[in-house]
Amino acid sequence: KDYASAIPIQISVYSDRLMIWNPGVLPDGWTLDNLLGKHASVPFNPDIANALFRASYLESWGRGIDLIRRECVAVDGPEPGFEWDNGLWVKFFYRRVQGETPVETTQETTQETTQETTQETTQETTQETTQEKILALLKSEPTVTRKRIAEQIGMTEDGVKYHLARLRKDDRIRHVGPTKSGHWEVLE
Repeated sequence: KDYASAIPIQISVYSDRLMIWNPGVLPDGWTLDNLLGKHASVPFNPDIANALFRASYLESWGRGIDLIRRECVAVDGPEPGFEWDNGLWVKFFYRRVQGETPVETTQETTQETTQETTQETTQETTQETTQEKILALLKSEPTVTRKRIAEQIGMTEDGVKYHLARLRKDDRIRHVGPTKSGHWEVLE
């Protein structure tokens, strides 16, 4: 039996950092250095990865750690730390706000957080964030193309197409005029 599927993701909250542990295994012969460096993607289960990609739950595979690092830097946060301990620990360090006094807390580890709940929450948050980025681009550049949106937010054109369709379905945007020479309107 695959032990990783039976072990929940663990989240630990400290006064100076948030740590998330995900069970799993690295590809044969890999170290943490291989994982953190430039490498070809090696999905543990390519069939599941492909199905999730086609359902637009994944933009692509093999870029996750790079995207995590970039997002932390984009919000002027410290770069996360990574450790391997029978699974991957990701440590997000809090920024200190000037004048803030540190609050001492005890470790709070939530073992009842299941992979399913975490993955659903992550997918919903990612979708909202991606859609907000797309809306901001449409507001600032109403004639923007799918290709340009994809380049701007680091996503495939198919991923952008999916999110545009969702935004249309939710009556948050509409396209006015011909496909090639029309423009987007953000409805609020």
